[in-house]
Amino acid sequence: MGDFLQVSTATETRDQAVELAASAVRERLAAGAQVVGPVTSVFWHLGKFGTGEEWRLLLTTRAERYQALEDHLLRHHPWDNPEVSAVPVVAGSEASFRWIETNTTSEAAS
Repeated sequence: MGDFLQVSTATETRDQAVELAASAVRERLAAGAQVVGPVTSVFWHLGKFGTGEEWRLLLTTRAERYQALEDHLLRHHPWDNPEVSAVPVVAGSEASFRWIETNTTSEAAS
């Protein structure tokens, strides 16, 4: 079951998160995405401590699609150096995994 990942990033606005999610899913780099927020973030940035409101973007994909998804997120993200990270999905329903597999294949029917 280590073939699937949940990838996350954040944006300043809901619209930015939805746009980023839609472009990744349209290109079949992720099977689906969820936009969660607003959330409060606490962080260090450019040597300064801060807090801010962000919109969390969670995407599901296959491990072999990760690099292409990361490249896409970095290229289309509104921030210069966004956090992009992934964690393995260690368990889930067979139907969910089939759905991810089917919808992250470029030959999948639209």
